[in-house]
Amino acid sequence: MRYTRLPASVFEANRARLSAMLPEGALAIVSANDVMPTNADGTMGFVQNSDLYYLTGVDQEETVLVLFPSARDPKKRAILFVRETSELIAIWEGAKLTKAEAREVTGIETIYWTSDLDRHLRDLLFEADTIYLNLNQHLRAASDVQTRERRLVDEIRRDYPLHPLKKLAPMLYGLRMVKSPEELEALREATRTTDAGFRRLLAFVKPGVQEFEVEAEMMHEYLRRRSRGFSYPPIIASGKNACVLHYVENNATCEDGDLLLLDCAAEYANYRSDMTRTIPVNGKFTERQRAVYDAVLRILKFTVTQLRPGVLPKEVQKAVEKEMENELIGLGLVKEEERATDDYFERGEGKPAFRNYFMHGVSHQIGIDVHDVNLPWVPLAVNMIVTVEPGIYIREENLAVRLENLIVIGETENEDMMANTPLEADEIEALMNA
Repeated sequence: MRYTRLPASVFEANRARLSAMLPEGALAIVSANDVMPTNADGTMGFVQNSDLYYLTGVDQEETVLVLFPSARDPKKRAILFVRETSELIAIWEGAKLTKAEAREVTGIETIYWTSDLDRHLRDLLFEADTIYLNLNQHLRAASDVQTRERRLVDEIRRDYPLHPLKKLAPMLYGLRMVKSPEELEALREATRTTDAGFRRLLAFVKPGVQEFEVEAEMMHEYLRRRSRGFSYPPIIASGKNACVLHYVENNATCEDGDLLLLDCAAEYANYRSDMTRTIPVNGKFTERQRAVYDAVLRILKFTVTQLRPGVLPKEVQKAVEKEMENELIGLGLVKEEERATDDYFERGEGKPAFRNYFMHGVSHQIGIDVHDVNLPWVPLAVNMIVTVEPGIYIREENLAVRLENLIVIGETENEDMMANTPLEADEIEALMNA
């Protein structure tokens, strides 16, 4: 294990909170993700189901968690099924968790092999009244692949047709939105690694460097600090490429006079940081670049002031859009008579002129997933962590600036996890020219 595991008490507490939400007679099942194939006999790197990790800390395929808080037998109230290892598996893949190791990682006493799942499930469901099953119900999820969870839903519906099925996702999403101290520390560690990678780049970037060379420098720093690598496919976008919101080719040359947009961050212990910076390739902003940069920076600082407990994310977005419109008018990109009407801000009708230059949301939840799960009708609360990422994209000038920090919502004041990461234009220029 490259990273230091979070203590089992974290996952015990997460399960306890979920168990308390389940009604009498309810049984919940959460499954690991599949190992996905590539071609021939190849497979992709394994990525654990985020909900299963949140509840167990297990980062291994073919794992299933069953929670049955009202089971008559206390030993059946939390059961973990893990893949049975063998000498052959140990030789070819490496050792899997033993039952004793699974107990240590999760704090769950009752451990069985996954091959015994059907037999034990039949006994448990004879006693249970309702089954809560999990699916990826993220509002932006889109997948044509049938997941292991979806197959499980189909099997349960076929084999136990008299049991009502309920969705588990809303409960888990509500829990995952608020982070424990240990989760916040894992995110801080991911962010410290991200900061180190960015500082390394400031001494590396110059005209003639390839975008993929910049990516390699970041990956080098991440790996040497015990991260498994990037939180998400990195965006290393110079010049006009930065106007493509999800540019990932990273194959162009960084030219003298261009800006370089860097949207890349490290993960640690399955928790994912998220950072964006925009820097001048030659180490010096032009007057126009500096004007756009400072406008985006002002919006970032303004957004942080709007993030308070009890505020709905959509209210933050509306306030930021109004402030952004003023900045775009000041930059000569939007005319005074093109201001958005009340129809847009009250009912979302129409496409105002500012949307040509700022077309995305300013914030999202972050945690085990980069675009972490959320319930949009739930207001911000203490120990939620969100991004702040305003941007201005001027395609006709081949110029784009986006900046992004991570903010922990606090009781009286927020914590900026990236407070020590260079952000002011003067500091970036000084470090690049040191």
